[in-house]
Amino acid sequence: MNADDKKAVLRLFTYGLYVVTCRHDEQRNAFTANWLTQISFEPPLLVVSIENSADSLGLIRASGMFAVCVLRSGQRELAGLLGRSRRRAPDKLAGIEWLPTCASPEREPVSAPPILADSLGYLRCAVDYDTAAGDSTLVVARIVDACLLRGGEPLTMRETGFRHSG
Repeated sequence: MNADDKKAVLRLFTYGLYVVTCRHDEQRNAFTANWLTQISFEPPLLVVSIENSADSLGLIRASGMFAVCVLRSGQRELAGLLGRSRRRAPDKLAGIEWLPTCASPEREPVSAPPILADSLGYLRCAVDYDTAAGDSTLVVARIVDACLLRGGEPLTMRETGFRHSG
C-alpha cells in the first residue's frame, strides 16, 4: 500500500467535530472527538472512538455514560483547546460555561456528564459496551436524552484545517 495515497484518501473523509463530556464522582473531563457516528435507528445507538490512553475512557467506563455536544461553525479555538489531553492541559475546562443535563437539578444523576452551554445541542448516552480497536476503544452507547439548544451549522474538520496523519 502506498502510505501517501492512504493518507490522502483518508483525509478526504468528512468529519464533524464534537465535544464528548464525562463525569464520575467529582472528576469530569471533555475532549474533542471526530470519529463518532450513529450506527442504529432502533434502538438509537452511536459509536465513538476514544484513544486507549485517554483519561476520559476510564471516567466513561466508571460512570457508564457520556454526552456528545455538537460544536457550531466558528468554534475552532474551543475544539483545539478541548482536543488537548488533560495531562497536558489540566485546566482546560476552566472558564467554559456548562449546563446540567436534566431540567430539574435535583434529578441530576451523580455522574451525569456536563453539557457545553455554547453548543448546538447534545445527546446524553448510556454505554452498552466497548471493544478494542487498535490504539483506540470503540464505545457503543444508547442515546437516552437529546436537546437542540439552537440552530446553526456544525463545525467540521475541513473548516478547522485539523488533520489526522492517516
